Amino acid sequence: MDSRFLQSFIAVIEQGSIAQAARSENLTAAAISQRIQSLERQLAVPLLTRIGHTVTPTAAGTALLPRAKHIVSEVALLAGDVDPSGLTGTLRIGVISTALTGLMPAALPYLTRNFPGIQLHIVPGTSRDLYQQLQDCQLDAAILVAPSFAIAKGMRTTLLRQEPLCLVTYGAPVASIADQLQQQPYIRYDPQSWGGRHAQAFLQQRAIQPLVLCDLDALEAINLLVAQQLGCSLVPHWFAAEQLPASCYVTPIADPQFARHIVLLTNAHVGKANMLKALQAAMQL
Repeated sequence: MDSRFLQSFIAVIEQGSIAQAARSENLTAAAISQRIQSLERQLAVPLLTRIGHTVTPTAAGTALLPRAKHIVSEVALLAGDVDPSGLTGTLRIGVISTALTGLMPAALPYLTRNFPGIQLHIVPGTSRDLYQQLQDCQLDAAILVAPSFAIAKGMRTTLLRQEPLCLVTYGAPVASIADQLQQQPYIRYDPQSWGGRHAQAFLQQRAIQPLVLCDLDALEAINLLVAQQLGCSLVPHWFAAEQLPASCYVTPIADPQFARHIVLLTNAHVGKANMLKALQAAMQL
């Protein structure tokens, strides 16, 4: 049995459709279907129920899933087993969008130059989604906003960056932070997101009730809207804050309790200790 077929089966279950699995596996939908059919012939049992464009596992498929994940995980470790340094194999890293353009560009050259045996598989996503994938062992590590709760056992945290909260406005401020927030439309960093909760806490602590123009969990888009004179926003002072147009102004909020912490979470259960140490060293350059 080809372990790649099991990987495709897992992808179909996780993605919810053959088309989505094909995109994630960089294959055609026909190739994914053929792999599933081959598994079903070998096991002599249907693994998926197809309804329109969506699929769900059968009882047999559900029973197979845990062992399939274990087998795929073990196969991924084979290359590292024959390398005494433990620095060969695939490292699956989840990364939030701001770290993709902020932290990763400096880390990637270091990793590829010093650890050529490590093959990186980078998965973009929100902090909440990446944490869940890490907890489910779909990822080996994740770069995300530090959660507000105690992390699961087996995960290790490394602080990478502390980003103070700041007010971003079009033009230099002419009033206090509170007055500006109440006088201009407010482009709100989604308070349901892990990063947006700090801005919301600032508003609540100071009893500020701005007129919300919209909610966004995308700092790049928030910067763009401010630059187009659509309003102001409270955001962490992330990398792109230095790239704002000269017409935009950043007013830092010194109180550290509202800072956003970007952390590297690693999964101690994946059996890739040396590769994770290499990643940690690269992220702390």
